[in-house]
Amino acid sequence: MDPHSNIFHNTAQLRFELTNSAGTAILEYHLDGSIMTIHHTFVPAELRGQHIAGCLAKAAFQLARTEGLSIIPQCTYIARYAERSPEEAALLHQHK
Repeated sequence: MDPHSNIFHNTAQLRFELTNSAGTAILEYHLDGSIMTIHHTFVPAELRGQHIAGCLAKAAFQLARTEGLSIIPQCTYIARYAERSPEEAALLHQHK
């Protein structure tokens, strides 16, 4: 099963979630105008090694692309995720 298909975008808490019997993985962000700052990604130990953090990141970057947002990666995982893909890196906020 593709874990990406089970990701819930919790707009009230500004986070993406994937929950199963082993726990809840989350990616938290906040919005300031057209800038999405991703400040935390957490995957419980029982869910690690299943590419869940990558699926959460993919969902966040997809939202940013769809909504015309740029991303500030305060989370080191998200910064590395963006570095691995020119398409995702193009969404990173350019400080002026």
